[in-house]
Amino acid sequence: MEEEPIIVAIDVGTTKVCTLVAREERPGELRILGVGIEPSQGVRKGVVVDMLAASQAVVRSVEKAERSCGLEIDAALVGLAGSHVSSVNSRGVVGVSGRTIEPDDIERAVEAARAVAIPHNREIIHIIQRGFSIDGQEGIRKPLGMHGYRLEVETHIITASAASVENLRQCVGAANVDILQFVLNPLAAGEAVLSETERDMGVVVCDIGGGTTNIAIYIDGDVWHTNVLAVGGDHITSDIAHGLRLPVSQAEEVKIQHGHALKSEVRPEEYFTVRPFGEEQPAQFNRQELCHIIEARVEEIFGLVLQEIKRSGYDGLLPAGMVLTGGTSALPGIRGLASRTTGLPVRVASPMQVEKTDDSPTLTGMVDKLDSPGFSTSVGLLRWAVLMSDLSALPYRPGGKAGPGRNPGGGLLANINWEAVKEFFKRLLP
Repeated sequence: MEEEPIIVAIDVGTTKVCTLVAREERPGELRILGVGIEPSQGVRKGVVVDMLAASQAVVRSVEKAERSCGLEIDAALVGLAGSHVSSVNSRGVVGVSGRTIEPDDIERAVEAARAVAIPHNREIIHIIQRGFSIDGQEGIRKPLGMHGYRLEVETHIITASAASVENLRQCVGAANVDILQFVLNPLAAGEAVLSETERDMGVVVCDIGGGTTNIAIYIDGDVWHTNVLAVGGDHITSDIAHGLRLPVSQAEEVKIQHGHALKSEVRPEEYFTVRPFGEEQPAQFNRQELCHIIEARVEEIFGLVLQEIKRSGYDGLLPAGMVLTGGTSALPGIRGLASRTTGLPVRVASPMQVEKTDDSPTLTGMVDKLDSPGFSTSVGLLRWAVLMSDLSALPYRPGGKAGPGRNPGGGLLANINWEAVKEFFKRLLP
């Protein structure tokens, strides 16, 4: 009996590098075989700023994952973030070669949309299909097999700085790992934490990491808007370090142990002890003073998120509200403050808490370390890989190495199971 394929995800974040190795043992079930978590170095606000330090962190993470699963990793999907990421909407129009729309017609329409002017210093990361129209009839989700003469596709094109992408590619390459595809972090996180109902109704994913806040707006099951804000949990830590005059490492511990996003929910008589700079003896600090610092910064972050949602023009189309994830979303009280600031219903989600549907993979194996919002992007990258392998765009091979093989002569849409495409084609083309 042939082994099921191995899939690998690497999330190079501002605070940690996480490498996951998994196998889809049955449709709808991912078994985590290996986990490699390493503190991140040389990455600031989602961007590589020290090539050597970042490369070493990736190498150590990959080695940990290899040791824990007993496989050699040679290829992976890699998460991408940073304020250098931007997006633009584009339409592509083609004449239908026959009376019936075939896969080739869809591919040509997407290629026509791709022909938008992109600066030479930017690289296309995703082309996401938002909908089709046939002979002027709009609102068509699955045009395959339909009759018409003129096919138009509306796409959301996500680009990134070519230099930043290449720097990240070099860091991962230092671990002798090929990058199959970059995946924007909020899109990966969305795969891990969103239910189909939320996607269809209208929802915004807000992935708050250490250095960035990643936003993706889903409406009618598709991604309509994405953005990356260069602010995150590290800014909260920095504020605490300045306000209480503490080393950054100590400020991070204080934030985790005593932090709360809502000052009003902390009793005035609560104190904690810590030793500030220049003091020989530990000093007592009022917890409300700490929470006042945290609340101000978190409120600012959600103010920026709300500003971005309004700028997108879709703020009135989000009845499912906001789904918070990322490491910073574990901060007590953050859900209430997010709801108060944005006026949206808010829930905090981890990869293990998503509403299960027939096509959402369950997680088994080494999952004890992953039941935290901080691992949503990492798990989402695995689910993204399953999605792409279902489309045969990533022809994985089983065997002694963790990572996909190559499909000789196979292009992006070669050998695709078009029944699977009818279900998944609406998501995107890489």
